Amino acid sequence: MTQHSITALSPLDGRYSSKLNDVRPLMSEEGFFRCRVQVEITWFIALSDAGMPEFQPLTRQARSELRSWATNFHTNDALAIKEIERVTNHDVKAVEYWLKNQCQKNTLSNSLREELSKASEFIHFACTSEDINNTSHALQLHALRERVVLKHLDKLIQQLREMAHELAAMPMLSRTHGQTASPTTVGKEIANIVSRLLYSREKIAAVQIMAKMNGAVGNYNAHIAAWPDFDWHTFSKRVIESTPAQGDEMTFCGLGLKQQTYSIQIEPHDYMAELFDAIARTNTILIDWSRDVWGYVSLGYFKQKLKEGEIGSSTMPHKVNPIDFENAEGNLGLANALLNHLSAKLPISRWQRDLTDSTVLRNMGVAVGYAVLAYQSLLTGQGKLQVHAENISKDLDLAWEVLAEPIQTVMKRYGLEGAYEQLKEATRGKVVTASALHTLISGLNIPEYEKKRLLELTPSKYIGLAESLARLI
Repeated sequence: MTQHSITALSPLDGRYSSKLNDVRPLMSEEGFFRCRVQVEITWFIALSDAGMPEFQPLTRQARSELRSWATNFHTNDALAIKEIERVTNHDVKAVEYWLKNQCQKNTLSNSLREELSKASEFIHFACTSEDINNTSHALQLHALRERVVLKHLDKLIQQLREMAHELAAMPMLSRTHGQTASPTTVGKEIANIVSRLLYSREKIAAVQIMAKMNGAVGNYNAHIAAWPDFDWHTFSKRVIESTPAQGDEMTFCGLGLKQQTYSIQIEPHDYMAELFDAIARTNTILIDWSRDVWGYVSLGYFKQKLKEGEIGSSTMPHKVNPIDFENAEGNLGLANALLNHLSAKLPISRWQRDLTDSTVLRNMGVAVGYAVLAYQSLLTGQGKLQVHAENISKDLDLAWEVLAEPIQTVMKRYGLEGAYEQLKEATRGKVVTASALHTLISGLNIPEYEKKRLLELTPSKYIGLAESLARLI
């Protein structure tokens, strides 16, 4: 059967495939293989610089050729590794064999082929499969965070910040418990979300991406057996934490991660849980925002820009549905369901190793993929929003009862007894008009300038510091 996106089991590779082109190269199995190749090559080159008499430093030409296998890694290379895996039934060993085959390929010069072939037994030297896998997962997640997650969040934050500033002065009725409440501004409510996102973004960016290369149970057993007088712990740390290679440089190059010193066979995955929790918390903020916008669209506070040819309902021609915010909410929920499972499951391993993490880890890209879909939907939806100033103003003009709060607060300042109770009696459960409040204010025993200030107050003017706070974000 010819493969087509419409036959895909997952909507990420079907309906939404074109929207995830920046995630797929990083988090697909091909992306995982590319990272494994990078790790194996980095370890191999570093070993040549370790001073082992049996493994002399590789030439500049050899280093350049080896690194090109990672930087130029493409689908055909991944498929070649998969063919080897059909025999080995072990994906990491298949990578090792593919690399050894590469050392003997006919396109190499005779001298280069001889150099690499002679040294090829040091590929995967003293490593357990998990040394390669955990570092590869770390590279994947580092790239995913920097190139995709933070990039999209920064766009969202910037778009929302601009909206907050633009709408900073537009008064809007608040609704606590769904009931009319002290007015705010549209911009201030958006600024609230920006503030939360800025904090949660910092938490995502601050997570240290960890990796270990310390052998089968974390003690460098095989390493010490092969070369007991060498400081393997410091060497491993240097490989993991040194700056990645740029071109064919001869200096010591590593993976640019953070060493996990204490581990069993697997890296404990605590940093993964921290990262996934941080992304999930950010997603929860965006679910909250998606639902609020949905509600404001329903109230008529926001209109949506029309798109030629787009249909809101198959039977009701007038409809323009808030589909982008609904899509975002649904995909954020799916993302969090997976992220929460990853966070709860991955730090748990029976004794020194069980394999339950392996299949779960293959779904990291799926979890974040749903989040990325949601971020894109929000960017689109927010770009289509238009404030319906008339409807917002109309709601404010019908909510004079919200001025009961400032009136009773001023009364309390001047020691008038029963201030709260008087305003409760005058407003609770009643249709409150401007004239009724003005009559009440005129009869208060407070300074005349305070009466004047209260009489000039309207629901649209009662916004406190909302405008200035919105502009500060």
